[in-house]
Amino acid sequence: MSLDQKYLEILKKDNFNEQDYIALNELAQILRHRILEVVSKNGGHLSSCLGSVELIIAMHCVFDSPNDPFIFDVSHQAYAHKLLTGRWDSFETLRQTNGISGFTKPQESNHDYFIAGHSSTSISLGVGIAKAFALNHSKNIPVVLIGDGAMSAGLAYEALNELGDRKYPMVIILNDNEMSIAEPIGAISKYLSQIIAGKFIQKIKSKVSNAFNKMPNATYLAKRFEESLKLITPGLLFEELGLEYIGPLNGHNLKELIGAFKLAKNLKKPIVVHTQTLKGKGYPYAEGHLEHWHGVSPFDMQKGVTLSQSSSKTPTQIFAQTLLEYAKQDSKIVGITAAMPSGTGLDLLIKHFPKRFWDVAIAEQHATTQASSLAKEGFKPFVAIYSTFLQRAFDQLIHDVGIMKMPVKFAIDRAGIVGEDGETHQGVFDIAYLKIIPNFTLFAPRDNATLKEAITFAKDFTDGPCAFRYPRKSFLLEDDRIQSTPFIYGKLEILQNAQSGILLIGYGNGVGRAIKTAQILKESNLECGIVDLRFLKPLDEISLQNLGQKYPYWFVFSDNVKIGGVGESLCAFAQQYNLSIKIHSFEFNDAFIPHGKTQEIETIMGIDPQNIATQILNITGKEDV
Repeated sequence: MSLDQKYLEILKKDNFNEQDYIALNELAQILRHRILEVVSKNGGHLSSCLGSVELIIAMHCVFDSPNDPFIFDVSHQAYAHKLLTGRWDSFETLRQTNGISGFTKPQESNHDYFIAGHSSTSISLGVGIAKAFALNHSKNIPVVLIGDGAMSAGLAYEALNELGDRKYPMVIILNDNEMSIAEPIGAISKYLSQIIAGKFIQKIKSKVSNAFNKMPNATYLAKRFEESLKLITPGLLFEELGLEYIGPLNGHNLKELIGAFKLAKNLKKPIVVHTQTLKGKGYPYAEGHLEHWHGVSPFDMQKGVTLSQSSSKTPTQIFAQTLLEYAKQDSKIVGITAAMPSGTGLDLLIKHFPKRFWDVAIAEQHATTQASSLAKEGFKPFVAIYSTFLQRAFDQLIHDVGIMKMPVKFAIDRAGIVGEDGETHQGVFDIAYLKIIPNFTLFAPRDNATLKEAITFAKDFTDGPCAFRYPRKSFLLEDDRIQSTPFIYGKLEILQNAQSGILLIGYGNGVGRAIKTAQILKESNLECGIVDLRFLKPLDEISLQNLGQKYPYWFVFSDNVKIGGVGESLCAFAQQYNLSIKIHSFEFNDAFIPHGKTQEIETIMGIDPQNIATQILNITGKEDV
């Protein structure tokens, strides 16, 4: 079934009667059903999308998209927006290879103003648009939809600080789906806030201002009265920053939302409309603050259970359980994550040791810097952050950790291709941006067993900061395939010798790809040497020099971009020691990696083991596989 055009026609109306509101509420249920229908098959972001349906309908009722640009913070809550802007049928391909993105994407539609996968960028983008509109004398207005979680990052307040000073017209819709505001205070503050931001009080303010010289005491009293009202509203912070405030509103009441949005639009000022919504609205299994319904794998829509669950433990689970055992033995072990407690597994440790393990909200910079001072005070801080999010703390990695040579331990989750989340989430840059920082030690496990060894090494390492990376869901290499050995600082591990002169060098999850490639090459009677590099910084220079004498062909495997990657490090090493070897990297090319199932993306990029084996045979002069 496709979306009935009558609903799209209603969205274009200037005024709405009771029948229109009935139809719009019907539309909300239709959108929710379509989101559930597709996400249950494809996976994706669910609870935030279900909770924001009425907000997005109201936005389309009041504002003129795309002329009034909609900026979705993170944009994982924008599925209803996609469905209302010509992507009803293509929504079936959500997050699939060559399908539509799970985030806003301008290449899909001119209704998607900006791509967004990381939080807290929306208000800054809105300020930039508002400046451009002012310079172009445009009467359009940017509309920002930002969640309360994204308001925990500093970038949002940097933007608010300037916006409150410069007073550009902009509507910021604060989607509050976690805060608990008591009913009496909420009802009073909603009433007072609407009065304060409404036309009546604006006129009162103007009249009082004009009478200032004649009635200074009355003006003083009026100002004090208004300030006293603000003190019992949640909008105090925004008012003090120089923004108008309306709210909190029921984020599922379309009549209330549309009225507030119209008021906000007509004020021609920077204004925050505070709405309260329920995550997972309309789907009982997902309603409420249940983090595991935020991003989901395919699930049975009727039963609310995941369809496919692997019995083997994920690297994230191995990390959490191993660190928990060590934390029980060593009270100096502490941990920090930035709004991803369950995603990084640190929720397990927060539960057992709430005074030693912390979720600091969406604040990667803060997480990194405080870890450095914890280390200086004699603790052993583990910072567990996704590869794609750690890059947000690049300056702190240099300035607060690297220069001070503090022994902070960075556990980098979701390293490599992460699949359906696409360009904004691929964890393929951490090697490049960490490798250049002095005093950092970089190493990587190849499977779950060596991940335990990596944690053991990290907890006892004191000579500066260290970082180890591991993939999402599972390693390519099956557990216990190769006996694990402890990490020895700066030492590689030879997994297989050969006389062919061909050496496959893997780093981290790349070891699994190297081994799978070697198996295919063996079927063509080509035996390869296999090395687990283990340490990228420092390199095992003595062992590599010896390997350079034996193997003239080196093929490099790691889940990272080529520029700044493992291959570059080995090329520089070979040049430094005048080694006569040919090095070929099967790392990722200089391009952002699109969304889709990981194996499908690897095949498209030509880095699946079968493709790689064919390339190696061609490079070394053998016949194709």
